[in-house]
Amino acid sequence: MSFVEILLIAIGLSMDAFSVSVCKGLTTKKFSWKMALACGLWFGFFQALMPVIGYFLGIQFEGVIKSVDHWIAFGLLYMIGLNMIYEALKKKKEEAPKPDDNSLGFKTMLLLAIATSIDALAVGISFACIQVEIWSSVLIIGVTTFVFSVAGVKIGNVFGSKFEKSAGVIGGSILILIGLKILFEHLGYINF
Repeated sequence: MSFVEILLIAIGLSMDAFSVSVCKGLTTKKFSWKMALACGLWFGFFQALMPVIGYFLGIQFEGVIKSVDHWIAFGLLYMIGLNMIYEALKKKKEEAPKPDDNSLGFKTMLLLAIATSIDALAVGISFACIQVEIWSSVLIIGVTTFVFSVAGVKIGNVFGSKFEKSAGVIGGSILILIGLKILFEHLGYINF
C-alpha cells in the first residue's frame, strides 16, 4: 500500500475521534490547549495501538486466510465504512453537551479512546491480510488522528457540531473506496 492509501485510511479512521473531539470542544467556553492535546494523545495513541493488535492477531491466522485475504480486507473496510456512514446519518440533533469538570478524566478518556478505535483493530487485521508495513502505517494513523483530534477540539469550540455528520460520512466513504480498490486490484481489474 502506498503512503497516500495509508493516509486516506488514517483520515477515515480518525473521523470518529474527530467527532468526539468536536464534542469535547463544545464543552469549553474558551479553547483549551490542555484539552486539545489530551484528546490528540489519547485518540492518536489508541488509533495506533489497535491496528498493531489487529495486525498480530491477523498474522496468527495468515495461513488459514491467505486464499481469501483480499475478500476479508474488503469486507472489513466495507462494513466499517458502512457503519460509520450509518451512524453519522442516524444521529439526531442533540443538545450541546454541558461543561463537565471530569471530561478529561482517565476513565472517560480511556472509554472514548477504545470506543473510537475499535474500527482500527479490524483495519489492523486487514493489514495483516495484505502485507502492509505495520510500523510506518500505525505511525501515520496515530499522527493523523492526533492532528484531527486537536483540530476537532478547536473546531468544536469555534463552530459547534455542524461538521460531525459530514465527518462520519466522509470517513466511511474513504474506507469503502479503499476496500474496493484492494478487492479490484487483487481480482486484476485495476493495477496501481
